[in-house]
Amino acid sequence: QVLLAESGGGSVPPGGSLTLACASSEDTFTTFCVVWFRQSPGKERVMVAQICPGGRKILYHGAVQGRFTVSKDSGAPKVYLEMKYLRPEDTATYYCAAGQTQKKPYLPEAHDMEYWGQGTRVTVSS
Repeated sequence: QVLLAESGGGSVPPGGSLTLACASSEDTFTTFCVVWFRQSPGKERVMVAQICPGGRKILYHGAVQGRFTVSKDSGAPKVYLEMKYLRPEDTATYYCAAGQTQKKPYLPEAHDMEYWGQGTRVTVSS
């Protein structure tokens, strides 16, 4: 069984920064791609960033390109989502998910993922 646990959510003003972490086992990160999704009330869950084993196939949604960075901790079984220049529209619950999305010819979608964390809330407001 694959367990994923997000942490690092919180409330920041516009322009602020947060770093989210997704913890699991090292086996998870060598077997599956890890994809960060976010979901706002009344909206669908949308892919934000992806990182695959070995740091390959890093992808970003266009709305966060240049502001968010996904990375794998080289010394611990964690994947991070560093978020800078946050905007009110980034407010959402953020989830990390694991799945075999390496060969998908499109940005991963929620139905592509096999395992999910419980989510962490990010609020961007003045």
